[in-house]
Amino acid sequence: MHEFRVPQNTGQINTCPVLHAVAIGCERDQRVLFNDLNFQIYAGEMLRIRGANGCGKSSLLRLLSGLAQPTAGHVELYGQILPRKRVAMSSKLLWIGHALGVKALLTVEENVAWLNALHARSTTYGIAKTLEMLGLRGFEDTPCYALSAGQQRRVALARLYLPEAPSLWLLDEPFTALDKAGTTQLEAHLAMHCDQGGTVVLTTHHELSRRAQAYTDLDLGHYSL
Repeated sequence: MHEFRVPQNTGQINTCPVLHAVAIGCERDQRVLFNDLNFQIYAGEMLRIRGANGCGKSSLLRLLSGLAQPTAGHVELYGQILPRKRVAMSSKLLWIGHALGVKALLTVEENVAWLNALHARSTTYGIAKTLEMLGLRGFEDTPCYALSAGQQRRVALARLYLPEAPSLWLLDEPFTALDKAGTTQLEAHLAMHCDQGGTVVLTTHHELSRRAQAYTDLDLGHYSL
């Protein structure tokens, strides 16, 4: 059995893990990526999943989000088994995949309003403030196909800065295409979210300069078969 534990933030009391992977296994194209993997993640913690290409990082993140099912074991979100409770629990997590998920023909503001509506009511004030924080002020009416790759990434990440975002963030390679300033800002934002009681699980090859107080790495290559 592969047992992995994220160090709990001793500054707060946690009674139930936000995520609990119970003996999960994963296969892709008839190849076993990992098996019998166990870990728990609590509020206030940040987990970076790393490892070589093809070891199953993105696949693991999809299992944790309920977008895919493990070949063995199960995942619990706030004590409820996924995907059995996937629809009911989806509002409690925020998933941003490696693909941008941005509508190219919509403007920046229209995209952010649509993304925000997935979890909360759109507010002009919240959207305007988010765009300013992301350095996208002045691009509100620009269709996303006219943006650079880094700017499109910022649009995709806007959900992390909007009011009423869920407290659990599952992020697949969120630093892709960001410049140095954008990377620094995102690192600080993720750390602050965790230090304020949120939870972040991310895949990245990027070495974080700024981390949450309760932080650890999971090198999935050590668990691959």
